[in-house]
Amino acid sequence: MEQIFSKLEFITHGEGFIDITNDLNLFIEKNSFDSGILNLTSLHTSCSLTINENADPNVLKDLREYMQSIVPYNSYLTLSKRREEISYKHFQEGADDMPAHIKTSLTNTCLSLSFQDSNLMLGTWQAVYLWEHRFDQKERVLNVHIIGEKRQNIYNVINKNEN
Repeated sequence: MEQIFSKLEFITHGEGFIDITNDLNLFIEKNSFDSGILNLTSLHTSCSLTINENADPNVLKDLREYMQSIVPYNSYLTLSKRREEISYKHFQEGADDMPAHIKTSLTNTCLSLSFQDSNLMLGTWQAVYLWEHRFDQKERVLNVHIIGEKRQNIYNVINKNEN
């Protein structure tokens, strides 16, 4: 059993989803892991990680629009009978800043994923997404921790058989 700690960097293009599934599978492959667990942690408070459908782009569009409806920009209405409007107190970095923090709190900043044969074990229509909640392009860093079995190369297999 071996483990590594590393980081993966992504450039987002404003609010939306980036499918990082292939990047994760390549990372596993390049580090010669066969099976194990990959732990991902976003090192940011205004983006998140999610697993969702990768076949119909309307799923991601609907997710984004739903999240925008429950976490509006600038202010929100209380759920009380009086439905008071409350403005965000944290707005120094723009109208998208506090809503981004709320969206991150409602979603995931960490994922644990099993992999086998150097590939993530996902469903047929699943992908892993980095979900950017800010308007502008951002550089995002994910901490990666893999615990698992390394792939045996042909040389090691031959030596084991000869002994």
